[in-house]
Amino acid sequence: MKFYRPIIFLFQSVTIGLAIAFLVLVWKPDLLDNGKKVVAFIESAPDSPRPTPASGPVSYADAVEFAAPSVVNIYTRKTVTTRSPLFDDPLFRRFFGDRFSEVPRSRQETSLGSGVIVSDQGYILTNNHVVAEAEGIEVALRDGRSVSGKVVGTDPETDLAVIKVELEKLPAITLGDSEHLRVGDVVLAIGNPFGVGQTVTLGIVSATGRSQLGISTFENFIQTDAAINPGNSGGALINAGGELVGVNTAIFSRTGGSQGIGFAIPVSLARGVMQQIIEQGRVSRGWLGVEIQDLNPALAESFGLSDQNGVIIAGVLKRGPADKAGLQPGDVILEINGDAVQNVRSALTTITQTKPGNPIHIKGLRNRKAFELDAEVAERPVQSAE
Repeated sequence: MKFYRPIIFLFQSVTIGLAIAFLVLVWKPDLLDNGKKVVAFIESAPDSPRPTPASGPVSYADAVEFAAPSVVNIYTRKTVTTRSPLFDDPLFRRFFGDRFSEVPRSRQETSLGSGVIVSDQGYILTNNHVVAEAEGIEVALRDGRSVSGKVVGTDPETDLAVIKVELEKLPAITLGDSEHLRVGDVVLAIGNPFGVGQTVTLGIVSATGRSQLGISTFENFIQTDAAINPGNSGGALINAGGELVGVNTAIFSRTGGSQGIGFAIPVSLARGVMQQIIEQGRVSRGWLGVEIQDLNPALAESFGLSDQNGVIIAGVLKRGPADKAGLQPGDVILEINGDAVQNVRSALTTITQTKPGNPIHIKGLRNRKAFELDAEVAERPVQSAE
């Protein structure tokens, strides 16, 4: 009997050890790590907000049917005079003088674009480059009607123009809200690419607030991957409800065709320009006569700023509104009319949207000391740097 006691004791010890190991494995598996990495997957996160799939339509035919009648094709013509550069060559003129004179050749040049009917009174919104220098404008509606158009006014600085036609029962588009567009929102571009006829393309909002593209003076573009091609300029960018949110303007392309990077002027900007053109035939903007630039990390640190919000005045026009108000080169503008200045674009937008003759209140820093002053906004000269 004494011989079996060690064996029984050993059996009991092994049994107890296995039981303890099983319990540890079930309730405390991290104690048996053995140097191996344990990957934890998130199966659900009830305490944090998660995006839910959007319940979008399977077809956008209703949105297109709602908006497409308001989009028109615009055909323009102008006379182009050409002259051989040989007759202006100094070497040629040195030997032959004016003995050989060339009669300038004239030819008719046509181009195409698109536009959007924004009022049943006959007003059509389009791009300035579509109708610039046009001697004749023909507007073709989706219902088959065609009529001559007349330019009401243009604004090259935003590349917008308004033309007018004399027709009854015009299908005006509904203006939407471009201020609350989000990246990922579905948009559709309607226009007349390559003159093939009215065409609709689908995409999403790729980005908002695009600027510094060199397309126009005031840039705040909606970027989209909806296919935009030559002939789409001036056409409509609509949302899934068929409302106008932008005016198609330009594409980024290495080949001349769509590469999924198109730009549209937001309707929030186009609306103000359009109203001024219709009401007074031109656009009037505020102006201070200063040259401003964004702050970079080094400049922000030198002025003792914790971030890069604000703009620095690089130059002041003598006897201009800013000079008369006391602004100086090197001043940092942090607020205009109580609103924080984020960058050059936000400052430019606030100044230009102020009616000439009205004052604006400016807060900033000069030699690291805070200052405040009022400046009376003047009317901005066309094509002048802010």
